[in-house]
Amino acid sequence: MEAFLISTGIVALAEIGDKTQLLALMLAGRYRKPVPIVFGIFVATLLNHFAAAAVGHWLMSKIGPDLMRWGLGLSFLAMAGWMLIPDKLDEDSRLLERFGVFGTTCIAFFIAEMGDKTQLATVALSARFPDALLLVVAGTTLGMMLANVPAVLLGEVAAKKLPQKMVHTIAALLFAGLGVVTLLTPLQI
Repeated sequence: MEAFLISTGIVALAEIGDKTQLLALMLAGRYRKPVPIVFGIFVATLLNHFAAAAVGHWLMSKIGPDLMRWGLGLSFLAMAGWMLIPDKLDEDSRLLERFGVFGTTCIAFFIAEMGDKTQLATVALSARFPDALLLVVAGTTLGMMLANVPAVLLGEVAAKKLPQKMVHTIAALLFAGLGVVTLLTPLQI
């Protein structure tokens, strides 16, 4: 349950102001069809984060626990720093109109999550909690939904009212704390 709760909280906070949340706002404003957008975000996130968690799980099985502990601890500390740098949606993002709202959302979100901090956090979290792969995926997916569904439903008004700097600082502190705990606690394989 710890893996689920930590994964949910970290990703929900990390996602606020992230490029995929900006993408959700853009899709909501462009299509004004929240149901297929929300389902598209869910499917894309589930697929992307399951793949990321599988990579983290595989890494944990191939690298010794001491080396992995240092790699994870340092990566969580790096994520803490990354959280303090705001994301911007790339201006050259082109949506694939021929796939409809659901398909466009799935494709756009899946691609936008590639190499994103929440995807990398999923890799690290699944390596940190190797016996809880499904709980990590469920938690990171729920965290994405908690951050993006309001963005879709409430649109730009909600995004402007959230204190993004404070939220990013809290997420950075959580990542830093997880990094320190990881560095100080031997991993179990």
